[in-house]
Amino acid sequence: MDIDLRFFATFREAVGEKERTRTVDDDATVGDVLTALETEYDGLKGQLLEDGAIRPQLSVLKNGRNVVHMAGVETTLEAGDVVSVFPPVAGG
Repeated sequence: MDIDLRFFATFREAVGEKERTRTVDDDATVGDVLTALETEYDGLKGQLLEDGAIRPQLSVLKNGRNVVHMAGVETTLEAGDVVSVFPPVAGG
């Protein structure tokens, strides 16, 4: 099945594009996708997951809803879902 991935700020730079469509297994989870991204892109290695969980201060959204408030890395995906990945943001 196909899902859309959206990347922001430094993650966009690491991937080289803002958005891409990715084909995943029918039983794929958010964790599966994040693991694959860390493997595929050197600039994302170790940036998305920590000890099997989403790294603190990251925002990973499924269709606009933070997956932390769902099942975290075990959040299942469906065809057409949009997964957005935001790095930590600092400023002031």
